[in-house]
Amino acid sequence: MTKREPKKVLLRLDPAVHEAIAKWAADDLRSINGQIEYALRQALEQAGRSPKSRG
Repeated sequence: MTKREPKKVLLRLDPAVHEAIAKWAADDLRSINGQIEYALRQALEQAGRSPKSRG
């Protein structure tokens, strides 16, 4: 099975939101990108819209 390439997305954030995510990421030992993906996956799960596979 071949690995799927992640999608690239340009995201504009309010500086205060970026700073909060950066601090959260550092606290969790993740990159900012990893923290954003983590938060999005959590939101999808809570909404009952989780993807079937992680790719």
